[in-house]
Parts: sequence; structure tokens; C-alpha cells
Amino acid sequence: MTTTTETRGILIDEANFAGKIYIDGEWVTGSGGEIASIEPATGNTLAMVGIAGADDVARAAEGAARAQKEWAATPHPVRAAVLRRAGQLWEEHAEEISGWNVREVGAIPPLAGFALHVTAAECFEASALPSAPRGTVLSSEQPRLSLAEQVPVGVVGVISPFNVPLILGIRAVAPALALGNAVLLKPDPRTIITGGVSMVRIFEEAGLPAGLLQLVPGGAEVGEAMVADPRVRVIAFTGSTRAGRSVGELAGRHLKRAHLELGGNSAFVVRHDADVDKAVNLATWGSFLHQGQICMTVGRHLVHESLFEEYVSKLAAKAESMHVGDPATGPVHLGPLIDEVQRDRVHALVQDAVAQGAVLRAGGTYEELFYRPTVLANPPREAAAYCDEVFGPVASVVPFSTDDEAVELAAATDFGLSLGIVTEDVMAALEMARLIPTGIVHINDQTVNDEANTPFGGVGASGTGSRHGGAQASVEAFTETRWITMRREPGAYPL
Repeated sequence: MTTTTETRGILIDEANFAGKIYIDGEWVTGSGGEIASIEPATGNTLAMVGIAGADDVARAAEGAARAQKEWAATPHPVRAAVLRRAGQLWEEHAEEISGWNVREVGAIPPLAGFALHVTAAECFEASALPSAPRGTVLSSEQPRLSLAEQVPVGVVGVISPFNVPLILGIRAVAPALALGNAVLLKPDPRTIITGGVSMVRIFEEAGLPAGLLQLVPGGAEVGEAMVADPRVRVIAFTGSTRAGRSVGELAGRHLKRAHLELGGNSAFVVRHDADVDKAVNLATWGSFLHQGQICMTVGRHLVHESLFEEYVSKLAAKAESMHVGDPATGPVHLGPLIDEVQRDRVHALVQDAVAQGAVLRAGGTYEELFYRPTVLANPPREAAAYCDEVFGPVASVVPFSTDDEAVELAAATDFGLSLGIVTEDVMAALEMARLIPTGIVHINDQTVNDEANTPFGGVGASGTGSRHGGAQASVEAFTETRWITMRREPGAYPL
């Protein structure tokens, strides 16, 4: 029998969290006051949410450090059970949480459902970490036992963005908790309910002890306080390259690790032997899913000159046929951009590209926050809509004549997150990919992919080499390595 929201009860009840933050297991008033959670599709207020201040961060870090010691000493089956139960709760409350994702974030229902699937999977994957081996027996030239042990870092600060707040928060929160750490979570102020309140409530219901997950939403002041607090030893940040540089610089001054998953401007290469219809299908998903507000979004379409006009025409026709509207009221392909600031930035980039000579083949218009999927043909290579991250539904398409030129175009960027190549010759694609620095490669697929057990991250302006996902990456991210030796008798030294 299918379980309904009514029989389970409401997980996210505004009566409990309205205007509050979450510290040491209690909903309390934050020193930053409160703001409205706004539905971007309508402009309506969904709920009032609390904002933290720097003093709240200090209080949360103190409580987290205190709770973490006992949690790290908790038997691994207990920690694993909490993560497993959290995964089950994401599934049980998927309909309710997806509803918040659609309304607060502007995600279309299929994307909201996918986010819940990955979020649950992240918890299930993390539930295997408490019992996983985290040590190595080392050789030693001395008569002793020599070991390398992975121990929890202590307190982890997680800073997550607005665009996919569930996945981009849980992929750090779940493994950090599983490995014996406590977490301070700072979701984007625009998506506090989806990216913060829902996560707190899930782990609260899963039996996580108080103090181990602290919710401190806020702006730059809160993020800076989190990075600077000496009790927070690791920062897991997902967001723009610009903001990531600031986080990394501040973390460096405080001598702590910062795992930075940053922006992208992913290339999608369509070789001469590609099926254009199949390539356009992939490209439509890669460029326009979630209004292009995904770090892996296809930004640059590099198409062989023999296929260029057919590809542009079919991509433009597909863009013109897509429905844009409120995802909470009916089936649409694209929902709203997150706010006016983002909409105006996207539109300015499109207008600037056209002014520089790009041919507008579709879109380039909007109503309120609903931006039409846009196709720019042959924009100048210096146009920001082509060479920078747009974070909107804009596809820039340029031709190439040889594989060498395609490689040169794809690699001509500071970003290095994801890469897609469409071809009948997969070995040729693999050879091309080896010459294009990215953290992710998809051959005969588009660039927007995610699974809970895979190492996710970029290079260059897309990240500092750290990875999210999978046991190895999680252990490296959220533990410290300790060298331990043991002798039967005390050693004797000549001094």
C-alpha cells in the first residue's frame, strides 16, 4: 500500500521553523533576523525563515565540537543506522519535499524527483562508510607496528548553493556525518527550506543526536564566520568561481582545507559522424534543464562545420517548441530563474553577444522570471555568453573543421568541469578527451550527469581537485591521516 503524506504526517511544518535557525537540536531565533522564502514563479511568500549572524556561527561551532566527540566514539553500526534511516525518510517524504523544491527552487517535477533520488542514494552510500576500513599497516625499518589511520576532522562547514540545494548539500553532509564529524550547514538564503530545513528534519527524525547538524543560513558574513572559526576544520563549498576564490583565500589564511566545487562552461563536441537528431536531443537536456542553472550545463556547443546549420536549425526549433512556465501548476520544460538579478544578468549577456555579432536563432526574451530557451549561433569567442558561465538557458553554437580545432576550442577556457562528445568513433572521442582538461567526461552523452558513488569535481576554475562522491573521495575529504607506531618495549636512543 502506498504511504501518503497524511498517514506519515507533515515533515516540514512552518509552525516549528518559522523565522528560526537550528542550533543544538532546537529551533531558535537567529541574530540575523528573518526573511521571506519567495516562490520565484509567482513572487508569493512561501514561509518566513530565520537568518543567522556571526555570533550564531560561533555558538553552533561550539555545540558541534562538543557533540562530535561522543558521535565519533559511537559504534559504527549506530552511525550507519542513522544514515540508512535518513535515506529511507527521503524516499518516504519525497512528495512533500519535492513540492518545496518545485515551489522554492523553481525546479520542474522530474528534476525535483531526481534530486530526491540522488539525495536518498547519498545517504545509503554514506551508510557504508562507518564500517569501511580506514587504516593501513605500514612497513617500518624499526621493530614496531606502524599504522596510518583516518580519523574524523571534527567539524565540517558545508556551504551549498540555490540551484540544486538537496544534492549539493547532502553530498557533503551525509559522508561527513557518517565518518564521525559534526556539520554546520549554510544553505543559500533563497532556498533555506529545501536546502536546510528539510535536511535538518530528515536527520532529526532519523535519530541523529542534537548538535551534530547545525543550520546557520545567511549571507557572506555567515560564510566568513564559518570559514574563520577555529573549530571548523574543513569547508565544503559549492558555488560560483568568484565566491569560491574568496572562500579559498580565507581558508588559506586560517590554514584549513577548502573543498571547492565551482562553476563551469562545459563543452559539447559534435563530431562529423554524429547523428544530428540524437545530438540535439542530448544538447536540449544539457543546455536547458533547470533553466541552465546547473554547473555542468552545456554552455559551448562545438559542431562540425558539415553539420552546423542543420544542428543550429534543429536546436532552435526545439527551443522554440518548449513550454516555459510555473512548474507547480502543470507540465513545463523550463521553470523560472531564481530571481531578477539572475534574469537581468542572463539577458545582458545575450544582448551583448548579439551586439557583438552573434545570430539569435531562438529565445532571447522573457516574461517576469521566465526566460525563453535561447540559441546563439556563432558568437564571437570573446563574448561573455560564450566564454563565461551564463547560469541560464543559453546555448552558444560555433563550428569547427577538424578534431584538432575542436580540442583547441574546448580547452580554451579556465573552466574544467564536464565534457560531452557525440560520435560513432568512441576511441577517437576518448583520444580527444585526454587533451581537454576536465574532471568529468561523457562520451555519447551530454554533460549533466550525477550519481552518488562517483567522484564528482572539476579542475582549473571549476575546482581545486577535491571530489565529492564515492568512499575514497569522502574519506579523503572528511578525515585526517594520523601515523601511529607501537613497540613492545620503549625504544632506546643514543643521546
